[in-house]
Amino acid sequence: MRVVSVNSGEKRTLVFNNRSVETGIFKTRVDGPIYLGSEHVKGDTIVDRKHHGGIDQAVYGYSKKHYLFWQKKYDFVGLNYGLFGENITFDDLDETKIHVGSIFRCEDVLIEATSPRFPCFKLGIVFKTQNIVKEFWEITKSGVYFKVLSSGEVRAGSEFVKVEEALKQPTISQVYEQCRPSKLK
Repeated sequence: MRVVSVNSGEKRTLVFNNRSVETGIFKTRVDGPIYLGSEHVKGDTIVDRKHHGGIDQAVYGYSKKHYLFWQKKYDFVGLNYGLFGENITFDDLDETKIHVGSIFRCEDVLIEATSPRFPCFKLGIVFKTQNIVKEFWEITKSGVYFKVLSSGEVRAGSEFVKVEEALKQPTISQVYEQCRPSKLK
């Protein structure tokens, strides 16, 4: 998996449904490297620590191929990497082929796939429609959360190579489908 873009964001305060909401979902491309730490990407804002960040969700990855899919529905998507709140945009991140517990290496950095990302209303804020949340749930293009086993810098152009595949564990897409709200199944 080659890194297409590394992304980071600052805290923003917005009004949603007549209430003030803080978020770190708005990420933009960073020139140069980002540092993957054990609980987050250094310099990136995580507001909702209950659902994001921490050891098992230190880094969020999304696929460039998914951008191409979403661009057909939402023309503003383009190649605005970071739009889905990801820290790393990979050229080809396939949730149907990545098992929970699989480990990837990029030089000295080691990351382990832990879970899919589940959408919330903040993705709807980014897209200016809450319809995206339901649409996101209906497909398996969830992206992948990673645990950082060995910290270090990553930049656009870096390549992650699978060093251990956890074939006895479910794939990220299988976990995602099992957690899909029953009204969407």
